[in-house]
Amino acid sequence: MDPALSPSFWLGSLGPLTRRAPLPGDTTADVAIVGGGYTGLWTAYYLAVAAPHLRIVVLEAEYCGFGASGRNGGWCSGLFPVGSDRLARRYGAGPAEALHRHLVDTVDEVGRVAAAEGIDCHYAKGGTVTLARSRAQLRRAEASPDFIDADTAAKICGATDVLGGTYSPDCAALHPARLVRGLAEAVERRGVTVHEDTRVLGLRRSAVETDRGTVRAPMIVRALEGYTAGLPGHRRDLAPVYSLMIATAPLDPATWERIGLARRETFSDERHLVVYGQRTADDRLAFGGRGAPYHFGSRVRPAYDRVPGVFEALRATLTEMFGIDPPIAARWGGPLGIPRDWMPSVGLHEGIAWAGGYVGDGVAAANLAGRTLADLILGDLTERTTLPWVGHRSRRWEPEPLRWLGINAALHVTALRDAWERR
Repeated sequence: MDPALSPSFWLGSLGPLTRRAPLPGDTTADVAIVGGGYTGLWTAYYLAVAAPHLRIVVLEAEYCGFGASGRNGGWCSGLFPVGSDRLARRYGAGPAEALHRHLVDTVDEVGRVAAAEGIDCHYAKGGTVTLARSRAQLRRAEASPDFIDADTAAKICGATDVLGGTYSPDCAALHPARLVRGLAEAVERRGVTVHEDTRVLGLRRSAVETDRGTVRAPMIVRALEGYTAGLPGHRRDLAPVYSLMIATAPLDPATWERIGLARRETFSDERHLVVYGQRTADDRLAFGGRGAPYHFGSRVRPAYDRVPGVFEALRATLTEMFGIDPPIAARWGGPLGIPRDWMPSVGLHEGIAWAGGYVGDGVAAANLAGRTLADLILGDLTERTTLPWVGHRSRRWEPEPLRWLGINAALHVTALRDAWERR
């Protein structure tokens, strides 16, 4: 695949793509999964492992990994978009701690399956460091039990103006497209049928309507994440908000000696408008962040993947953060799914299952969601099926123009807060 034409640097780096055959017409299955990203493929994988007799069909509009699963920053972390204090207030300390523990364990589970299935996704569990580079950021870092002092933080990541930070071991850097493409091959080896170039037009109990035919199945899984709003009846379930990324050319050893990240730790800082980065296996900096606008009516278009102003801001942030001005080899972006209360969910009701709303923290969470969906579909009562996000229903987003006004105003205010703190 030509990197210049690919939706992401990650996908472009894998070379030519051979698409799988589309759905040939009407068919039946035991489980029909809508979406060929992490959530759909992990669900298919664990179902196929636990119940090899099931006829499982995965339906993907483009190709596996076309969406966020092939475009994200490659953080496989125990992060969850809802804070532990808020979870504890709503569900109790025990359930909140159980969810956190399962997410932390999932970081290792992803690495275990990748190794077992021969998926070379450049998995490296070096943890993650969040730097404090202003007085306001330092106050936030000092309030965390994971606080580290300036010397410790700077030894991990040699950024400028480091005053302290936090460190967690519960994160691995990986090549997201290698993971999703390898996972698609792994489920096929286990008997799952994957149809690409098959656009789902609607779903109802026991049937999925596509542009290639109808799949009838007693169990249906909706796993569309940032593309959920394009499904009839689901426009206000998840808001597709764009996150953009850049990747540098490979950096020389002397530069890496100064920057550090020797164990491929992922990195960020304490600003409000999220940024995230990793050192890739071939010694690039892959760096991304929020700031691209939400588009009216929850529209998702290829043209929205590229916002020159955001790309320039990301490049400038790298320059300011590390004192370098490296050549930028790739620029890309894509939508992620945000529920109204920022609470991801997993569930099953009357034969239709769903999972998503990861708010950008989905690499590990999608694996846990896939295992949980497999439990629910098979009727197995496990600790996973009792976690706080199971059965959760977020309030729907407001109708337009309130949705457009609210989301973009929040993005603008968040950027202003960061600018004020820098001053």
